[in-house]
Amino acid sequence: MPSLRDIRNRIRSVQNTKKITQAYQVVSATKLRRAQQMVQATRPYAEKMLEVLQTTAELATEYRHPFLERREGKRGVMVLVTTDRGLCGALNVNTIRAANRVMNEQYPQARYVTLGRKGRDLMLRFRREVIADASNLPDRPGIADVLPAVTVALEEYSKGNTDAVLLGYAKWVSTLRQEPVVRTLVPVELPKREEGKAPAADYIYEPEPDEVLDALLPRYVETQVYQAVLENKASEHSARMIAMQNATDAAADFIEALTLNMNKVRQASITTELMEIVSGAEALRQSSQ
Repeated sequence: MPSLRDIRNRIRSVQNTKKITQAYQVVSATKLRRAQQMVQATRPYAEKMLEVLQTTAELATEYRHPFLERREGKRGVMVLVTTDRGLCGALNVNTIRAANRVMNEQYPQARYVTLGRKGRDLMLRFRREVIADASNLPDRPGIADVLPAVTVALEEYSKGNTDAVLLGYAKWVSTLRQEPVVRTLVPVELPKREEGKAPAADYIYEPEPDEVLDALLPRYVETQVYQAVLENKASEHSARMIAMQNATDAAADFIEALTLNMNKVRQASITTELMEIVSGAEALRQSSQ
């Protein structure tokens, strides 16, 4: 049985851990609000870009941009978005597992562009080919932070070195729910406009629609990746906040159990001391007789 001093030291150690997890929880809650604001701020831009792109593609019916052409092949590049730090539960594991499942089934000749240190380290550990990386992203990343790595993936497609570019990330649904998402970036699959629904605006194009399409499609893909990075940031802070809350609750339960054990040990030591005193007194009484 551990001594009373050992139990007290253990309680102090768990209390210190609890303070750390509580601090992480508060910091993550603060960062989550900022990340949510950034996700919500970029959605109108992404929606408007998609609207313009749909209208432009409908006008340029005889022009097919390379990013719209579907290729048959088993070569794929995965843009994998993960976190730079841990302590966020199974967030990264779920994203990486979903991405690897799709690549193994559809594109056995896989290469990776990693956005986040956790994904990069795991891919290198399993000896996967990483052709570009953007790690140590700030809490409020800009599109310039991810653009060089995304450009590498798009150049691989333009040069004919790959048949598809995919995107894997954790989509933020709510504070308690983050979903791993894997979808195709290139070839671009534009959502079809609802039947009977007219465009929101009638645009006048200068230059021609096909030239506008040439400029818009790469920007559209880059915007999709940037949006995924923001979604992943919000998911990271949500997952870390919940993980730290669970760790804090577990530490509190552990402290309670250790305190109960400490009281039992202390009570047992007191009882033992009393028994020794009584036994000593009885021995003295008998010897005096």
